[in-house]
Amino acid sequence: MDNALSPADELVVLDRELAQLDARRSHLLARRAWLLSVLYAPVAPVAPSRRVAETAPRGAQNVLLTLGGVLLAVAAVAFTLVSWGRMGIGGRAAVLAVVTAGALAAPVFLLRRALVSTAEAVASLGLLLMVLDAYAVHRVALPEVDAVGYAAVASAVLAALWAAYGAGFGGLRLPLPAAVVAGQLPLPLGALAADLGTLPVCWALLVTAAADVVVALRAGLATRVRVVARVAAGATGGSAVLVAGWLSAVRGGAEPAGLLLVAAGLALYGAWRAPAAAAWAAVAWAAVAGLVAVAGGGGLVREAVPGTWAVPAYALVAVAVCAAAVRGGVPRGVGRGLVGASAGVQGLAVAWALPQVAAALVGVRPGVGWPVVAVVVAVAGVLVTVRSVPARCGALALAWVAAVSLPEAVALPEAVTPVVRLVVTAGFLGLAVRPSVPALRLPVGPEAREVLADAAGAGALLGGVLAAVGAWGSDGAAVAVTGVLGGLFTGAAVLCGGRRRTVAACAAVAALAGLVAAVAGVAGLPAHLTGAALLAVPVATAAVGAGLRRHPVAVPVELAGAAAGVLAAGLAATRPAFLALVLALCGVVAAATAVRPERRPAAGYAATALFVAATWVRLAASGVSAPEAYTLPVTVPALVVGVLRRRRDPEASSWTAYGPGLAASLVPSLAAAWGDAGWPRPLLLGLVALAVTLAGARLRLQAPLLLGGAVLALVALHELAPYVAQAVGALPRWTPPALAGLLLLAVGATYEQRLRDARRLRETVGRMR
Repeated sequence: MDNALSPADELVVLDRELAQLDARRSHLLARRAWLLSVLYAPVAPVAPSRRVAETAPRGAQNVLLTLGGVLLAVAAVAFTLVSWGRMGIGGRAAVLAVVTAGALAAPVFLLRRALVSTAEAVASLGLLLMVLDAYAVHRVALPEVDAVGYAAVASAVLAALWAAYGAGFGGLRLPLPAAVVAGQLPLPLGALAADLGTLPVCWALLVTAAADVVVALRAGLATRVRVVARVAAGATGGSAVLVAGWLSAVRGGAEPAGLLLVAAGLALYGAWRAPAAAAWAAVAWAAVAGLVAVAGGGGLVREAVPGTWAVPAYALVAVAVCAAAVRGGVPRGVGRGLVGASAGVQGLAVAWALPQVAAALVGVRPGVGWPVVAVVVAVAGVLVTVRSVPARCGALALAWVAAVSLPEAVALPEAVTPVVRLVVTAGFLGLAVRPSVPALRLPVGPEAREVLADAAGAGALLGGVLAAVGAWGSDGAAVAVTGVLGGLFTGAAVLCGGRRRTVAACAAVAALAGLVAAVAGVAGLPAHLTGAALLAVPVATAAVGAGLRRHPVAVPVELAGAAAGVLAAGLAATRPAFLALVLALCGVVAAATAVRPERRPAAGYAATALFVAATWVRLAASGVSAPEAYTLPVTVPALVVGVLRRRRDPEASSWTAYGPGLAASLVPSLAAAWGDAGWPRPLLLGLVALAVTLAGARLRLQAPLLLGGAVLALVALHELAPYVAQAVGALPRWTPPALAGLLLLAVGATYEQRLRDARRLRETVGRMR
């Protein structure tokens, strides 16, 4: 046998081998170069190893100084508290004076020698000794003086001395911040000692916070001092605001509200004077100022209005703060903080109002009060002034809430409420059709207006639902409202475009269904006759779909009509015989849709299912025990028609050709066999199902194979079920769990093979017609 390659193939093989040789040669040359570099590289002298220091000298020094200062402080405290009583008055004074003077004077000499860290440690000890001196003086010389009052005076003296000490020795970093901390105590402690009440203490805290703000904004001070002052201002001012806000909310009155307004002004001053480099600080302080201003101003307004208007009072002040921020010429950061605070308060007010509106609309509570409407209208008015799409959409939503809740607020008669909601629906439909009205104009393109138009359409749809629900208690009102809604939404479907046209068309179909039901109610028709009357809706939508052909609205309109058909079947379910008629008529509509030129197979399947369901219901209603006598005359012609269609169109599906005919006989017979205690019907049905299954497998047709197989399996299950139940009852109780475990093990062991078999079976069935 000659295995010689052709010249072309041999050339390919040679080129491949030469390429491999070139690659091997390149690898060997690179290895050779590396070996030469290793053999002839110059030998560098070995540097002596040096231990790396794990701690920097400065860090070690700070640790030692801090530890020494702490130990000295502990010793001083122990001496003051424990050993103090063992010495006379002169000795005590002498020891304290000498030690304190030495601790405060030593940093002077240490700073001259550039020992800054040591000077800081000794100065810290001196400050602590001054506190202990103050305690000792009160304990020994002034024991009868009130402790709180003495603490107020002592803290003021210490703050002044520490400030002077820190200013005199600029190289020390601790005295000035310590003076700021000590300065937080004199006024609040003095107010507590005088027993002036809660509100004077809040004023003392606020005055202290004002002094802290002045210190924090003073440019000549060190950064550490200003940072401590900012923190202290937030702590003292925040404490005063929280207590005053609680008093204003619980007890009311102008005094706490006035304090809140002063605190708002102080925070606004801090935001205004914040350095340009710290823009976040300006925004934060302004936000705090806005919230506190709303709390204070709302508290004052609340004093002049009834209690039910408390939330609108705060919302009104929030709107005023927003207007001042936008129109007041404030810096950008300040304006952002104020607007953010105002928006937060307005959002809380809307969150308070919306649940009440919803509860009134669903009938949980009797009505909506004017305060709720006022809040919604005020916030909507603010959103209208914001030139952005989300704000305008929010304004539309709140305007809708105010409009639909207005009848509840005015306490209009029930007959007038649907009329008002019809007007709201018409207005919002107008916005959906023409979104370029002056109130909605934006400096953006058409896409933004289409957002706005969609929001208006959603409001119109919800308004229509509320109008229809509100009018449903009266038959005459329901007829009028649903008729008007049908006209409005039909007109909107003609004038709109895109998805709004589709939604409006479906809403018009729903209104038509409501109109038919309302007319049936006026005529006094029972439920099953009302269901028959509702069949006019799917008939009308099928006719409209046939006229529209492939128009995008055709399918949604027909689906909406189909939903009305489902409702009709549900109403007719109280009379089985009448239900069969309704199902058959629905099948006629579906069949008429399926034969249209655009060919809709789904409608054909639905028609088949409806006809079969109508047959079953009719047989059940007639008490038929032998359905085969009624189904076989239908099955034979249906199968003949299917054979003729397959001959004319070999690509037609077997479900379309044979599915209706086979299901018309097999399914009713299966239902009868499951309720039959005898053996002839299950035997005959099983033989027929077996024949159908074999025919489907032989001809490679899905419908006969799957329908016959399913019926055969269910018949076998029905026949074997008593024996299986008897066998299971005779087995020990541990047998079923054991068998289930073995089954799971077997399935797990052959899981992958079963998946391959399932995929192969699915592919085989999928290739069938």
